Order: sequence, then C-alpha cells, then structure tokens
Amino acid sequence: MRETLAGPRVLLRRLREVMAEPIGAQERLDKIVRVIAANMVAEVCSVYILRADGALELFATEGLRATAVHRATLRVGRGLVGLIAAEARPLNLPDAQAHPAFAYLPETGEEIYHSFLGVPVLRAGRTLGVLVVQNRSHRSYTEEEVEALQTTAMVLAEMFAAGEIEDLATPGADLDLNRPFRLEGAVFAEGIALGHVLLHEPRVVVTQLIAEDVEHELSRLEEAMRSLRLSVDDLLARGVEAGQGEHRDILEAYRMFAQDQGWVRRLREAVAAGLTAEAAVEKVQSDMRARLSRSADPYLRDRLHDLDDLANRLLRTLLGRPHGPAGAAMPSDAVIVARNMGAAELLDYDRDKLRGLVLEDGAPTSHVAIVARALGIATVGQVDNVVGLAESGDPIIVDGETGEVHLRPPGDIELAYVDKVRFRARRQEQFRRLREKHSQTRDGADITLMINAGLMMDLPHLTESGAAGIGLFRTELQFMIASSFPRLGEQEAFYREVLEGAQGKPVTFRSLDVGGDKVLPYIRSHPEENPALGWRAIRLGLDRPALLKTQIRALLKAAAGCELRLMFPMVTEIAEFERAKQWVHSEEEHLRRHGHRTADQIRLGAMLEVPSLLWQLDELLEKVDFLSVGSNDLFQFMMASDRGSTRLAGRFDALSPAFLRPLRKVATRARKAGKPVALCGEMAGKPLEAMALLAIGFRTLSMSPAAIGPVKAMLLDLDLEPLSRRINAMLDENISASELRTELRAWANDERIPV
Repeated sequence: MRETLAGPRVLLRRLREVMAEPIGAQERLDKIVRVIAANMVAEVCSVYILRADGALELFATEGLRATAVHRATLRVGRGLVGLIAAEARPLNLPDAQAHPAFAYLPETGEEIYHSFLGVPVLRAGRTLGVLVVQNRSHRSYTEEEVEALQTTAMVLAEMFAAGEIEDLATPGADLDLNRPFRLEGAVFAEGIALGHVLLHEPRVVVTQLIAEDVEHELSRLEEAMRSLRLSVDDLLARGVEAGQGEHRDILEAYRMFAQDQGWVRRLREAVAAGLTAEAAVEKVQSDMRARLSRSADPYLRDRLHDLDDLANRLLRTLLGRPHGPAGAAMPSDAVIVARNMGAAELLDYDRDKLRGLVLEDGAPTSHVAIVARALGIATVGQVDNVVGLAESGDPIIVDGETGEVHLRPPGDIELAYVDKVRFRARRQEQFRRLREKHSQTRDGADITLMINAGLMMDLPHLTESGAAGIGLFRTELQFMIASSFPRLGEQEAFYREVLEGAQGKPVTFRSLDVGGDKVLPYIRSHPEENPALGWRAIRLGLDRPALLKTQIRALLKAAAGCELRLMFPMVTEIAEFERAKQWVHSEEEHLRRHGHRTADQIRLGAMLEVPSLLWQLDELLEKVDFLSVGSNDLFQFMMASDRGSTRLAGRFDALSPAFLRPLRKVATRARKAGKPVALCGEMAGKPLEAMALLAIGFRTLSMSPAAIGPVKAMLLDLDLEPLSRRINAMLDENISASELRTELRAWANDERIPV
C-alpha cells in the first residue's frame, strides 16, 4: 500500500511547493500541469475551467499546443471534457476517439492521443472545471491513478476558490465561481438586507489530504463516526423532549444516514486509497452532491441536504471544531445562509450584527420565520441550492418584499438596492407629510423633483416619494440581469409596464448605456485601458445598429398612445445625436407603415456628460427637445478623476467653481433657447449641492428616491432669489470650493434650512 501511494504523496508535496512560489498565476498553473504530467507519466495534462457563460476554457496544458490556451473552449455537455463537467464524474478511456461524445478541437493537436483520463474539479459539489491527462498508447488508467488525479483536483479547487486565477480568463468572460446569481424564494419576513454571507455551518476547508498512516486514519474515521452517532442520538432525545415534530423528522433522517453502510463503506474506501479521514469525507460528499444535485427527484434532493449537514458535522468532529456558528467570525452586516435552522439557533447570533436570513428550506409559518419577523430581520426561504453557491464573505442582498436573493450582485443592482434601503430608512413622518406638497421655494420658484430608476421595483417610489416623474430610467439594467439579449417583445413589454407603472407621470428613458464597466456577457467586448472613455453608450449603439434600433422600436411600440421621452448618453458630437434621431424617425415611419401604433409625441434629448458639448451648446440646443446633465460622468471627465478610484474619492469637490461655472452656462443657454434642462446625478440628491444647482439656474433635478424628501424639505424653506444673487456673485470672483461650501452651509444655518 505504501509503495502504491508514494506517487500521490510526492505529487501533492511538489504541488504545494509550486503553489508557495512567488510567481504569477499563469506561470503557476503551467508549472502545475507539468508536475502532474511528469508524476503520472502522461504526455498531456490539461486544465479546463468553467466560465460564467457555460464554456469550459483551456487555461493551461502540457503536451497540447500552447497556442490553444485561453482559445480552445467546449460547452458543458459537449465533448469528453464537457461530459465530465455535466455529469461530475471521472471518465477513463483506453481509446478516447472511439467514444460517441468525443469532439475534436483542431487547434489543440490532440488527435494523436488515445488514452484519456479526466476528473471534475469539484468544490462543495459544484463543478469548477476539469483536469485531464492523456497518452498516445491505448491503455486504461489504474484506480490508483484515478484516485491521485481526483486528489489533485481537490487541491486545484481550493486554488480556484481563492481567486488567484480570476484575471486569467478571456476578457469579458467571468469565471463561473464568481458569477452573480439572482435567486428566487418565498418571503418569510419583510425587509431589505445588504450584507455579507455567514454560512450557518461554515464550510470546512480540508488542507491535509494525503494519509501518512492509513490505519491511523481509519481509526480516526471510526471514532468520529461513533461520536457523530452519539451526538445525533442526543439531539434526537432533546428534540423529543421539546416536542419539535418537524425537527424530530430531520434528526431521524440524520440518524438513518449516520447508520447507512453504503456511505460508511465509501468513506472507508477513500481512506484505504490513501486519503486522510477528513479528505475522504470531503471527496465522498462532493461526489455525491455533484451527482444527486442533478437529480430531478425532489426526494433525493431533500435527502442530499440532510447528508450534507451530516457530513459537515462529521468533518467538525474529525477536526475538533464546534458545530454551528460558535467558531465563525461574524461580520458586522451578517446575512445568515443555511439549509434550515431552529428558532433558538437564530437567537444565538448577535442581533446587532444580523441583517438578514436566507434558507433553502422552511416555511413562512416556521418558528424561525416567526422569530425573524419579531426581530425585524429580512428573511427569504425556499431558495434552491443557495448554500452550495455561497461562500462566507460573499456580498448578498435579501429582498424581503419580492423574495429575491442577489448573491454576488453586480454593481448596478447593489446601487439600486442601496437606494432602496436608504429610502426605507429615511421614510420618516416628516417626509410623508411633505409628499403631497407642491415643490416650490418660499419665494415662489417652481422646482421639479424626479427620481432615477432602472428596475420595476423602483416604480412604487414614485408614489411614495411624491416625485413628479422619472428623470432618468436606466434601460441597461434589464439587459444586465438577463442571461441573453432581451428580444424585441420582451423589451416592449418591459417598457410598457414601466410607463403604466408611472401612472401618467413622465418617464425619460436613457438608451442603452453599456460598455466600459457595464459588460454584457452575451456581447463580445475587448479590454480597454480607459473603459470609461472607450466603446460605450451611444458609441456602441451607433456601431451596432441592430442593437439600438431594436430598442428604439420597442420603446416606440410600448409608448403607443402616450408621450415617449428618450435621451442618448455619452454624446460627444452633434452628428451622433442627429444620426440617432434619424433612426428614431425612420423606425417610427416603419412602424406606422406596417400598421403599428406608436407614441403620440416623441421628445428626444441628449445627455451632457462629455465636456466637448460645452463648446457646441447653441448648436445642440437647436437640435434637441430637452437636455439632461449627467453630473457624475461630466464631473469625472472634467476633473480627470476616476469616479471608482478610492484614492481620488473626496479629492475634488462637486461645488468647485470650475465645475459650477460651466453648469451655470448650460442652465443659462438652455433657458435662453427655451429648452428644458435637468440635472441627474449624485449631487442633485444632496440638499447642500441641490441648493447650489437651484441658485445657478436649474429647475429640474433627478435623484435617487431616498433623496426626494430631504431635497424637498430644503427647497420649501428656501428663499431662492437672494441665494442666487449671492452664489452667482461668488462664482464671478476668485474663490475656492471650500469657501463656496462654507458659504452655502452658513446660509442654510442662518435661514434654518434643513440640509
């Protein structure tokens, strides 16, 4: 036995040495495949990693053509590699090309190899990739070689999970391990929670994989099994005393599995093959989870959850760790993720740090749901496979209003929910009383306050905030949460629902603003050094006519019988707007010619985000029906300050005269031309900054829903005319941003204006 296992132990030791070397991720992966190939006397060793788009990408190889790395891909289910990923089980073939699933990739040069051994790279039952060895000769690999490759795959899984290879994937193709998930469940307790995952039973990371003494490991396994059975019996006895019927059924299932000889036999076989007791538990459980989770039988899936919990308990018993959350560090914004839990277990957590709860099982009437509601904890249950998908520390959003759970949410989804949480938190009685009041300054200036939106969940905020309409509807969010490009009918239905949800209030749609940091997985993109200045927004739309024209047609049809307000982002030259405007009229004519009803009135505008438009204002205002200043991007470009840079955050002030002077010019020129102008962006939603914007001439502001109340409270107490004279006089002098901010704050204090 020791001679047979010498190979795997040497291989693992060499891999650890490679992983400890101070080298780049690609070089490390290249070394790993060379080490595996040499240890297993294989002419080929290749690593394929699963991407978020369902493709298995070749990340490293020894033996195949080096030019195929990061170019050769297979879909899950296609070819031998795809078959392994789909079924999550090894494939050992003496003649791979004779297998019906064989798919030849000419760029790899693999046609000269016959024998094939591939194993899935699994973590918590989730397939992360595939590890393959090949030889020219016709041969079947031994059971020891299969075991060695599976053990190696476990090591790779931990390397992948650590995030070391994230930057190696083809540009625009995220790894499946880091893919955002939108999961649906049932609302157990209302509320919104933004935080980080804390697994109720934290996943145990097995670091010691190869057994030095097989008999000792078998003894450890037997002792841990005895301890596990005793603890389950004790839990069952306490459950009977407490009268917990459903909980008792779960514990009975635990006891049944703890006594199951098939499970115990597989554990013993894995140890006998040379794994440590804990590595054997991890391997057997990962294999079973990968296979049973693909079963359509709900009974088997439910039993898998029970077996997972039991395996976690066994791992903790082996490693001498406490069960439950006692040994886990609790983040200050914890969202507990569990398969199920009792009410008492929930109460064990620090309430001050607990934000939400997500369960795979349970019911709204369960004890834990009742306790969660009493504690005011947003809770969503019946969320399929959330434990397998989540890792402790992952960002997560729990929507206790819709039953949605966003795991590792994209930035725009997170921002939308941040606004939603702020709105809920600041929904004070004062703002409720202001909701029906007309937005007018104390000296009679009418101000229009509108909200920024992008999801259907934003529409109720129109009524709740008392806003006059939607000044910016970000259409790209529908595209970003979809797994494929939304068809014409889907877009039309969505836009119609938005217009109906607005209940007659105006909605200004912004055409698709993707590119830069907003990458759609189903649209090919190329890496750019300065993505914010690159191929995005209207630039992308004009280069992809089908994309923009489809959206225009959907908007025209959705707005049948009412007004369509549409603006184009990132306009740099007037010719860009004119071309887009021509497409709108062309699509309108096409629809009318074919008997379709379109918008009764079409109003087209441009977003002023690029500084070059400041020198084309008069010409632009002749062409547009309205203008909207995108203050976030305009400030970024004018100050050459990346809005996402933490080092530059706060370095430059939006109240800088260098920024306010051109904004004043925009408001003045638009008023002279008789064209409406609005400003949307973060500064519009800050009462002090909004004071300055009103003072320099803006009368329409669009902001996050949560900001409507505070800004309205400010303007209702504001005498605008004297403030306007003072601020404009200061802007004509040589002053700094700090001086202007100080003056505004002093004015607000003197006039008792809430800011």
